[in-house]
Amino acid sequence: MRRRRRTLVVLAALVPLAVAARALAVGNPAEKERRDMIVAHVGPKTVEVRELEDRLEAVPRFQLATFGDSADAIRRKFLDSVIIVDMLYAQGAEARHLDRELGTAQALRRARSNATIRAARNQVSDTASVPASDVLKYYQDNRAKFETPERYSVFRILCRTREEAVAVLDAAKKEPTVAKFTELARAHSLDKATQMRGGNLGFVALDGTSNEAGLKVEPGIVKAASQVKDGELVAQPVDEAGGFAIVWRRGTVAATKQALPQVEGQIRDTIVKERIEQAEKKLTDELSAKNVKELNADLLNTIDVSPADGAIVPRRRPGQVPALTGSPAPSGAPPAPAPP
Repeated sequence: MRRRRRTLVVLAALVPLAVAARALAVGNPAEKERRDMIVAHVGPKTVEVRELEDRLEAVPRFQLATFGDSADAIRRKFLDSVIIVDMLYAQGAEARHLDRELGTAQALRRARSNATIRAARNQVSDTASVPASDVLKYYQDNRAKFETPERYSVFRILCRTREEAVAVLDAAKKEPTVAKFTELARAHSLDKATQMRGGNLGFVALDGTSNEAGLKVEPGIVKAASQVKDGELVAQPVDEAGGFAIVWRRGTVAATKQALPQVEGQIRDTIVKERIEQAEKKLTDELSAKNVKELNADLLNTIDVSPADGAIVPRRRPGQVPALTGSPAPSGAPPAPAPP
């Protein structure tokens, strides 16, 4: 138990010393020179003081205790059993050219890629450091995301003439069911976009915006729907550009508003995510402009690929027209003529 306490005391002193050494090295030439000194030679490679100190600092305290009960023992054991062994294995892999094998080369590229992405992300501030002014600006610029106006579920049949619209409205009043309204819409509505779905315009705001993608409703239709109760038909056909509309208000979604304190955390997360995406794109664009010089699409087309359905895409020479695919020729049949 006494030895355990002694080890913990050693560890508590060891790490702050490494941190302090690095801090001193920033403005202290003598300390920088000390950290540049070589601790060991391993083949053509060397181990500097800085590497040993920095790697020791990254090891969890409880794990360092397994290397010894004194600072000297921990440093020596970590150097011998971790750093030197890693370097020996790495040099052995280089001697066998294992780094040139496809799987290893891909893993190395992926490791470097991930490290580069992490470095770019680390330059972006975390959520806690996003200024309150940025949060407020995002909230004000994107108020529509946090405030939803009252919306009405509206069904509508667009007829060509008022006489037809009155007749369709009378039929809908006699049997006010979704099935009947759908039948009437399919038989009479001029709006082909909503005809087959019974004239359903979705949930529509007073400005005519709908939750249905790409659908815009004339505000006059929504205004007429807003003046009746849920489940009621508008008493008279409503003038609409190109005809006359039978309007049925099916239901209502109440307006919602989220105050800034309710969504502050969400906004901070969004801002950081956007900044990370911008940083990654900026880095990718800069590296692409610097390093991607040529893309040979014609040569790319000669590479065999096996799609998900198991079919094999045939290899072809650059400039060769791909053969037309179809049913396989029966056994013994002569080969199809090559394309000109």
